[in-house]
Amino acid sequence: MLDTDGTDGRGRALRGHGITFTIGRGNDLVAEATRQLARSLVGTDVGAMAADMGGTYMSFTTDSQMRWLGPEKGVVHLALSAVMNAAWDLAGRHVGKPVWRMLADMTPEELVDVAELRYLADVLTRDEALELLRRVQPGKAGRIAELEADGYPCYTTAAGWLGFSDKKMVRLIHEQELLGLTHVKLEVGTDLEEDVRRCRLARETIGPDRALMIDANQVWDVPTAIGWVRRLAEFEPLWIEEPTSPDDVLGHRKIRDAVAPVKVASGEHCHNRVMFKQFMEAGAMDFCQLDAGRLASLNEIVAVLLLAARFGVPVCPHAGGVGLCEMVQHASMLDFVAVSGTREGRLTEYVDHLHEHFVEPVRVAGGAYQVTGEPGYNTEMRAGSIERYRFPDGGYRLLVAQRRAVMGAGSMSSNSWFSPAIAQTNE
Repeated sequence: MLDTDGTDGRGRALRGHGITFTIGRGNDLVAEATRQLARSLVGTDVGAMAADMGGTYMSFTTDSQMRWLGPEKGVVHLALSAVMNAAWDLAGRHVGKPVWRMLADMTPEELVDVAELRYLADVLTRDEALELLRRVQPGKAGRIAELEADGYPCYTTAAGWLGFSDKKMVRLIHEQELLGLTHVKLEVGTDLEEDVRRCRLARETIGPDRALMIDANQVWDVPTAIGWVRRLAEFEPLWIEEPTSPDDVLGHRKIRDAVAPVKVASGEHCHNRVMFKQFMEAGAMDFCQLDAGRLASLNEIVAVLLLAARFGVPVCPHAGGVGLCEMVQHASMLDFVAVSGTREGRLTEYVDHLHEHFVEPVRVAGGAYQVTGEPGYNTEMRAGSIERYRFPDGGYRLLVAQRRAVMGAGSMSSNSWFSPAIAQTNE
């Protein structure tokens, strides 16, 4: 949380709330890196920061000592994501706009100044980025009106988690269809014959015309991925998601070539824009699944959106954890309004739980993210949730520690899923 000595347009204390996504052990590392980075913003004029978010980002990534710990990857980059997400939330609140609208209202020159284009010039120069943005300027007002009327299409994995019974999977597919969520994604990769059976059931349930996607969560090597996806191809999946190591660009290309017409989706574990450049230039990615808690906030996200527009790759952001839905809706809305200019072939992931922890949660209706209109990045968590789940001394964590002490350390899992590291300047 970035505190200021000012107030917002509603007379409330002006604060920026930032999130990155962790899953348990290692929270302490990310939280400490976040604190160290955030301290450098103390004393910054909020108006000046909001007017130069590109410069704010650069002030972090050109710090040679912190850069040494990455560079631009790992714990230090997750921490930068948290800090810059808080800075963007603060900037949006300061100007009184949702961050997607703050960015969409910029001129092409201003938006390119935000984008982190270092190391991309061999495939995307500043002038080329400007041309991409200028090309979609006509019709921007109409697209904003469309977005406000219809929202941005989304899909959910609610029915497809491993371990669900057949009855539960079918029930959830029908329930999600009633909410307008017609795409179905299944987790796969542990047992081929079981995956065949589950995919057959899912296809029989949704019929021949609805989209089925499958997600392997990086469990295969390249030959296994090719053989497995070919076996599941009879069920006509739209994409295979994360079929192998998220760093293996050439492996993804081999898989893509071998399993077509099944497409390859990846990107939630791509740690920076350079990885996306390599995936796209190599033709290794059909769908770009950027993650708003892994990339270093909107400065990198805008760069990846521009890369995707340059290579014609649809952006379908990942949103599988707490707060990610709240953030990625902004990336998708910006992409539609000001970068790609289209929603064709694009979907944003949605998970239907944990939104109760947010002051201004996402709103989904008719199978689409709806424009909510609140200033900022939708990242403010409820005070009660922070108090309960704060690392390392929240009430829930202390209760878990007490139970472990009674039951024995090996008797209980950490249960630390969905534990965001919160950017703070106050100790």
